[in-house]
Amino acid sequence: MKVLVINAGSSSIKYQLFEMPAGQVLARGIVGRIGETVSELSHTYNGNKHKTEVTAKDHEQAMTIILQALVDKKIGVIDTVTQIKAVGHRVVHGGEEFTGSMRIDEKVIASVEKYADLAPLHNPPNLVGIRAARHSLPEAVQVACFDTAFHATIPEVAFLYALPYEIYETYRVRRYGFHGTSHRYIARRAAAILGKGKYEINAITCHLGNGCSITAVKQGHSVDTSMGLTPLEGVVMGTRSGDFDPAILFYLNDKGYTVDDLNTMCNKKSGLLGISGKSNDMRNLSELAVGGDRRAQLAIDIFCYRIKKYIGAYTAVLDTLDAVIFTGGIGENAVDVRNTICTGLTQVGIQIDPEKNRAIVGCEGLVSTADSRVQVLVVPTNEEAAIANDTFELAGERTV
Repeated sequence: MKVLVINAGSSSIKYQLFEMPAGQVLARGIVGRIGETVSELSHTYNGNKHKTEVTAKDHEQAMTIILQALVDKKIGVIDTVTQIKAVGHRVVHGGEEFTGSMRIDEKVIASVEKYADLAPLHNPPNLVGIRAARHSLPEAVQVACFDTAFHATIPEVAFLYALPYEIYETYRVRRYGFHGTSHRYIARRAAAILGKGKYEINAITCHLGNGCSITAVKQGHSVDTSMGLTPLEGVVMGTRSGDFDPAILFYLNDKGYTVDDLNTMCNKKSGLLGISGKSNDMRNLSELAVGGDRRAQLAIDIFCYRIKKYIGAYTAVLDTLDAVIFTGGIGENAVDVRNTICTGLTQVGIQIDPEKNRAIVGCEGLVSTADSRVQVLVVPTNEEAAIANDTFELAGERTV
């Protein structure tokens, strides 16, 4: 079965075409700069890369461009779009209604719309992508895979905020968590590497990129996670602040900052960028720190310190810990960051091997010492593969 996985953003659609159940990627790519005068198609097929300028005034045109590329005589990998039997969509926020991936119908679409105010940068473009795909591939099964779904198992004691209870009852203000598809994938993969069943592992999963989140996984289920009602809460991120005293907002509001000012500051001007004043990219900050930039080094140190605190807290939550798992652009590639986070955690059974750690960049492997009670792993995330699997199952087939 051919399964198309798409991730629609505000000005782009990323896509991968899978042959299932083998999980083989036939083609992948992105249509970027949607809505601009000149858009771009980047398409990879059979080990070859094709880039060209295109016209994509909206997401529906972008979907047409993607499908044309997939059936093109020179760069295509299928004969006709009717070979695509199912489409899996990444949807960021599913609220409390979805505990797993779902076939898309009007009720699912209405729910995604309802939660758009909780994920205003993500759910609306996700919906646009769903509508474009349904129009372009009307016979294909459409499936929504929610970032929040993996965290549906978090207990009330962990997801409720200590606000008046009616705030939760009326507005459903609670911890939802994000990056769930990634956390689920790497927890399952780590269990397989360690020879455990997917419901036998206790782990702390660290998704570290421009957005970062930490999850406590107990017996294969999410029981706590660092992001909250929105992706702003938790550890320090590229441009997001993570945890801080909310009274700071009241104080700055009294000083003349508007709500819009504060929203922009917390989400787009804080984190690594805000501390360093230079960049939200860990690679740039590492270079600056080596050159003696004090604030770049401070940003890295705060980033690592906050993650170490979460690992300590979630170790207490889990009681027994089998593994700490790193993924995402920073987690998979930033050797020094992983070393700094794990150094000094011997009291909880974590011992990193510096030589093994240096050898694992952008690939899978163990980076802990032979006698480390807790295994430390790097597992490149593959959210698209997880979405393809869910879509394949819900389309009426099952993976092997």
